[in-house]
This record gives sequence, structure tokens and C-alpha cells, in this order.
Amino acid sequence: MEGLNAMSKLQDVKVPDLGGSSDVPVIEVLVKDGDAIEKDAVLLVLESDKATMEVPAPAAGIVRGLVVKVGDKLSQGSLICQLEVEGAAAPAAAPPAASPAPTAEPKPAAPAPVAVVQTPPPQPSPASGGGSTGMRRVTVPDLGSFKDVPVIEVLVADGASVEKDAALLVLESDKSTMEVPAPAAGTVRGLKVKAGDKLNVGDFICELEGASGPAVSAGSPSKNVPSPLVGEGRGEGATEAGRPQAPPPPQPSPASGGGSASAATTPAGDAAHAGPATRKFARELGVDLSQVKGSGAKGRVTIEDVQAHVKARMSAAPTATAAVVSGGSGIPPIPAQDFSQYGPIERKELARIRKLSAAHLSRSWLNIPHVTQFDEADITELEAFRKTASEDTGVKLTLLPFLMKAVATAMKAYPEFNSSLAPEGDALILKQYCHIGFAADTPNGLVVPVVRDVWSKGIVQLAQDCADLAKKARDGKLKPEEMRGGCFSISSLGGLGVSGGFTPIVNAPEVAILGVSKASMKPVWDGKTFQPRLMLPLSLSYDHRVIDGAYAARYTVALVKLIGDLRRLAL
Repeated sequence: MEGLNAMSKLQDVKVPDLGGSSDVPVIEVLVKDGDAIEKDAVLLVLESDKATMEVPAPAAGIVRGLVVKVGDKLSQGSLICQLEVEGAAAPAAAPPAASPAPTAEPKPAAPAPVAVVQTPPPQPSPASGGGSTGMRRVTVPDLGSFKDVPVIEVLVADGASVEKDAALLVLESDKSTMEVPAPAAGTVRGLKVKAGDKLNVGDFICELEGASGPAVSAGSPSKNVPSPLVGEGRGEGATEAGRPQAPPPPQPSPASGGGSASAATTPAGDAAHAGPATRKFARELGVDLSQVKGSGAKGRVTIEDVQAHVKARMSAAPTATAAVVSGGSGIPPIPAQDFSQYGPIERKELARIRKLSAAHLSRSWLNIPHVTQFDEADITELEAFRKTASEDTGVKLTLLPFLMKAVATAMKAYPEFNSSLAPEGDALILKQYCHIGFAADTPNGLVVPVVRDVWSKGIVQLAQDCADLAKKARDGKLKPEEMRGGCFSISSLGGLGVSGGFTPIVNAPEVAILGVSKASMKPVWDGKTFQPRLMLPLSLSYDHRVIDGAYAARYTVALVKLIGDLRRLAL
């Protein structure tokens, strides 16, 4: 070990030049003591009011003596940690370690060369006519060694009035995000850039009408942009440790005028608050950062937030439900509450089936104008026959297959119950087949298996199909195709003891659903005396865009007759 230590050297890693800014908060620390890191690996993230900066490692090595944490405020030359580096690499990396401290002195001088030297070239062009008319040409400031830096956001439009230091656009390199401020107050004219454009030093951005003074690069060399975007090789005068992007913070220097920048930004909407690495990661996954909720300091979006967002989208259900609520319904979401303030709570995640059902039912309820009508069917004879037939056939016959057959038979006379509304809403799609779904309660939630070809099957076959599908549902083995293609649905709560009516939700794109409750004995007047009859409550919900009340009433009367007299099912 001693021999190994002799071969390595501890190198101080300090905060690079921050372009005049001081006390810049640490919003993320990406390493810990003992981590082995590569050269340029990100150590921590600093963020000023207008810029986010990642500080990279000046050399490969092992992190030792890390002294910063989230929330600390750092200035140029502040110690971050030490790097245990191989002896051969130490000499090359040594300058950076010592350099940051001295850099504090040259700091004021650095801005001048960076911005002023690069800016003069553009100035001649406005001389042709811009200067005398109060038009001030705005060009891209010094970008360090970067070229073809993408525009990720344009925050103003032609004709917009902006204050001095208001953000005009946002540029982003691999390691730094920078807002380009207006060098003076004025009205934006001749804006030539858009999101996706790639810019270099001196490229024309726009002109400012009413701005006095000669044309200059956006970001004012002396104040705003000592070195706007920094990355690999900021320049010979910069220290290795300062390579990442010391410049972004320059913009905090106009922090005093930060209010004006936010004012200019407002019209364009809320920009996503995220660092370069997070933005790059989001671009690779195709994620819109404006849709991601940030968990970092000041609402900053982190890589973990993007990962969680993608995971939630893949589960589909929560997002689908949100889309239903916000997709044109105009219904505001229910405000979130912290229930723990009222007492103990426990969070239980919903099963996937429940999430999917929630999204589907929300869509159906919001899109379909529901009407529900109630009636009763006399099933005295049907119930007697069911019990006898179960003994004779050896097949357990429930009420469901009889209801299914009655529903299907009535649909032949009233075909609009076996239809779906065309997507355009201007036609009905009438189906020449009859598949009926039934709601099945499972430990994981509600599912709707579909029995196919009900018109061509007898009661016994329907009973067997229902039993097979119900078992698969309970075991979680239903296939997707066994839950698709339904023409009509039946939801029975009788087995659970529900005796009154209820309002079942139409299972879109179907147009109707039959709710069935618990049958009970009632005195029914037969014209001479009251007779005890077993009456079954029915609740028929339908889509009023397709079915009107009179048509539904006639269907219900026909259905009640079929259920009350089994002989009619044979016709």
C-alpha cells in the first residue's frame, strides 16, 4: 500500500471562474468519498438565477475529502474535494488545482478579452445604417471554444418589448445551458433564429429598435458574458478545472435585473428547469421536460425525475386518466391534499387492472351522455326452470346465460343496441355479429370477458363459456382478445346482495349496458288477486346520442317479456 501511495498524488479540486458571480448554490452533488471517476466526470452542479453549471473533474482519480453538500454556496476558488491521481498524471493536472485561486484575481480581466475581442467583427455591419436610426444589432456573444451550439428555446417574438438583460433565447452545449440576455432595452425586430438552429460567435440574432449605442454581442461583454458557454477547452487562459462552463453564471451578475428577464420569459410559458445532462438524457428518450415535475432545489428536474416520468408513462394508466381529464373536458383536477396532517395513513398502490379500468371508465363517463331507465322482470318461471335444467344437464346454470340470450334476442328486433357510433359522430356502425361481455369481479379489480357468437349458442353452451371465462378472470389468465369486441355488456350485482337499481357506465365503444340486481319476492296484481312473484330489478344505461328514450323503452319492454317467458327465446 505504501508503494502504491508513493505512486499517487492528492490534487485539490476547486471551483473554477464563475464570471464574477459569488455564493452560487450547490443544487446537486454527484459523487461521494471513495468514488473512482474519469476525467471530466461531473462532480457537482451549481445554479445561479440564470444559469446552471456542471463542474467536471480535472483528471481521473479517486474522490477524497469531499467537503461540499447540497445547499452550500460556493465562490471561485472554494475547495470541493481532493483527487487521488496517479503520479504520472499529477503534473499535468497540478496547474488546474492551483490555478483557480489565482484566477480569482484575473477574473475581472477575463470578461473583457472574451466578449470584446469577438464582438467587434459584427459591429461594422450595423454601421451601414442601423446606428443612426436607433436600431441596435444583437449578435451571439463569445461561446468559448464551442461551435454550432443549438438553440433550445426562443423567449421573444418580433415586436416584443424587452428590458435590458431580459432573456432572448436559450443555448445549450453538452455541459452548459445559457440564457442570452438583451444588451439594452428596446423592441425586437428582424428576429432570425428559431429553436433547433445552431449558432456561433457573431451570428445575427435580431435588432433592437430604440436601443442606443453601437451594435454589440448579446450579453454585453463587460457584464453579462465573460464566457457564456464553457466546456472542453475554454481557452488557454482558463484553468483545467474551469473548463466545464464557468461562464453560465456570468448571467447572475445582472441578477439585479433578473426581474426583467422573467418578464420577457413569461409570454413564452414556463421553461423547464433542468441541467445540461438532464436535458440531454430527456432528448435521448424523447421526453418533453415541460411535462416532468422536478424534485430538485427550486423545482429543478433531475435525471431521476425523467426516469420516473418515463416509468409512469409506460404504465399508461395514470397518464391516460390525466389525459381524459385535461383532454378538452374542461374539468379541473381534484386538488392534492396531505392527508397525513389529519392522522395516520397508508399508501396502497393500485393494481394495474384498476388503473386501466379507471382510465377507460373516465373516458366513457366524460364522453357519453348517459341515460338510465329502470324496470323489473318476473323470473318466477325462469328460476324454476333454471334449477330443474341444472339437475337434468349436470351443468351449473346461473341466471347470466339466460339474460345473455334474452339481451341478444331483443337486439335482433332493436339493432341500434348492437351498434357503435362512428368516430366522426355522423353515422352508426351496425354489427352483424353478437358478442356480449359480462363484468367479472376479481381480486385485482373489474374485468369484462366477452362471450362470442351469442346468437348461435344455446343456454348450456353459454353457461360453459361464462364459467370458463370467469375462472380465467379470477386466475388472472384472460387473454387480451378475450376482452375485446363486445357489442353489449351485463353487470350483475345480485350475487353481492344489491337489491335496488344502480347506474352502470356504458362500456365504450358499446352503446348500452344492462345492470342486474338481486331478485326478491313481491306481491304482484294479476287482475284478480296479488300473487307472490320473484321480481328481478333491471337498470339499462345507454348512449343518448345513439338511442332515444322511446326506442330504449320499447327495447326494455321486449327484454322483460323475453325474460318472463322462456318460450319467447325459442321463437
